[in-house]
Amino acid sequence: MNVLNVVLPLGSSVLSFVFAAMVLDQWWQRRHAFQLVWGIGLLFYGISAGTEFLGSAIGWSEPLYRVWYLIGAFFVAAYLGLGTIYLLSRSRFGYFAGATVFIGGLLSLLFSHSTRYPGAATAGTVTFAIATIGAIAIIAATATRRPLAAHIAMGVLVVGSVAVAGMVLTATLTSPGWAVDPSTHVPVGSAFPSYVRVLTGPFNIAGALCLIFGAIYSAYVYMPKKRAVPARLGIVAVVVNFIVSLPRAAEALFAGKLNSRVPATILIAIGAFIPGLTSGLDRFGVTWSFFLGEFIGLLFIFVGFLVSEDVFHNVRIGTTLWSRSPSTPLEREAG
Repeated sequence: MNVLNVVLPLGSSVLSFVFAAMVLDQWWQRRHAFQLVWGIGLLFYGISAGTEFLGSAIGWSEPLYRVWYLIGAFFVAAYLGLGTIYLLSRSRFGYFAGATVFIGGLLSLLFSHSTRYPGAATAGTVTFAIATIGAIAIIAATATRRPLAAHIAMGVLVVGSVAVAGMVLTATLTSPGWAVDPSTHVPVGSAFPSYVRVLTGPFNIAGALCLIFGAIYSAYVYMPKKRAVPARLGIVAVVVNFIVSLPRAAEALFAGKLNSRVPATILIAIGAFIPGLTSGLDRFGVTWSFFLGEFIGLLFIFVGFLVSEDVFHNVRIGTTLWSRSPSTPLEREAG
């Protein structure tokens, strides 16, 4: 037994559940939809890491492996990303969110027609069609009635979640009913048939992109800016202006004048990127970093959320332990 294969998922699971409890407590106090959805996403994170802990500690079984793949490959990133869509629902972020759903569907289509996933062409084509319809609906809502876009994204995700749950829980698995890397003993998805594996794109790719770029956009809103590209260019302007504004942000940080939301959201972006990268590598056979990336990424996000004024107005465990003065919510300033 590899000790790190037990300790790292256990740490990720415990931290996720503690984190989820704090976020859901904030939702109970303030009733913002993004906090509820993030809390759900963090519960999924904890369950997924918990299956990894159990599999590494006592051995994998078919039911445990199915739960791990369903929640880890489909639900975690998707619901965390959806929380970001709700947070930024008054902004033009819905255009980007719709584009990520389309990109996820397109990648599913491309993967399904590759030799790596034989027999998955129909599943990939159907996934692309559904993702395209969902993307168009999200973008159209953003153009006409912005707050509605997040609800449409939620509807698409819930329907998709039910559909993939049925497929994951009933798919025929290769013997012995699960798969791990023979060298690192980290779980991999290869026991599932190709038609299931190609479905993940609109879930985990779109979710991860929304979480990462939503955090970058949030940092951009509050950092001192140098506008090298006009705002009408959308995501291109945000990315370019964010990069060229970093020196000014660094100066403000060292001068003690930088809004605390900027480093907080940058930490969140880094934390979202790390497990996105290591889980992607796991899909292509590079498994040694999977559990480590999962834990470090969550730790970065946790620290970022702790210092984010948009999420934590006060910290409670039964009673208020700490609070900060109220400030303008990100939803309003981003709009």
